[in-house]
Amino acid sequence: MTTTRRTGRNLPVAVATGLVLGLVVVATLVWWNWGFVLFASLGLTLGVWEVCGALERCGMHPARWPLLIGTPLVMVGSYAAGQHSGEPKDAQWIILGGLALMMIASLFVRIPGGTKGFVTDAAASAFVIGYLPLLGSAVALMLAGNNGAARILCFIVCPIACDTGAYAFGSLFGRHKMAPSISPAKSWEGFAGGIVLAMIVGAITVHLVLHAPIWVGIVLGLVVGCTGVLGDLVESAIKRDAGLKDMSHLLPGHGGVMDRLDSLLVAAPAAWLVMYLLVV
Repeated sequence: MTTTRRTGRNLPVAVATGLVLGLVVVATLVWWNWGFVLFASLGLTLGVWEVCGALERCGMHPARWPLLIGTPLVMVGSYAAGQHSGEPKDAQWIILGGLALMMIASLFVRIPGGTKGFVTDAAASAFVIGYLPLLGSAVALMLAGNNGAARILCFIVCPIACDTGAYAFGSLFGRHKMAPSISPAKSWEGFAGGIVLAMIVGAITVHLVLHAPIWVGIVLGLVVGCTGVLGDLVESAIKRDAGLKDMSHLLPGHGGVMDRLDSLLVAAPAAWLVMYLLVV
């Protein structure tokens, strides 16, 4: 049997999909940063589609097309602005303006639908804007900055290490459930193990790749690990509210795009802030 009891997924397919995604990320970070921006923009856009579908199952109707069009434009535009001027702060203005225009467009397209459910639908659009393009835009800020590809690498490895440590420690020592009504498999023991491994990996990666003090990597691992777990719980809560096991079936062996982006999304702004403050 190729499907594990614990996850109900086809393990070889899941591993193959994960390797392909990892190779794309590494290759674009090393050789073509614009490729990474386009890849991240595609992921966020597909995530918007999935979250909109989940909210619709809950009786909410976000404005899909302004969100689907605006999300990649914010990502590409902000990175282009930062690259063109050499000042990452210029990307912040594109992000702010783009998000504001997305909100305005979402309200505009909802007006013809009348007053019934207007507040609910407008709130759904605002939620999607804040959840995906706003949080995801931190990736463009990191990449547009000094040693951008290295910063992205340090950011990505911490949630991966946290997930790996949480799975290993949770399987071996997990006794106390963290949030049984949202994610029954998560335990406090797994959380502790994941954070410790994220801090170790963060310390090593930040020191070797960014040439920053080891304690900066420890802080990065701690902050990104904690926010990544929060992101995982948020996405699980959305799925449970919508009655979904996976956000979609776009990624063989993994489920939806959001099932892979969940921890990275919430951790991205935290990682950007830590490195903005502590890494020269």
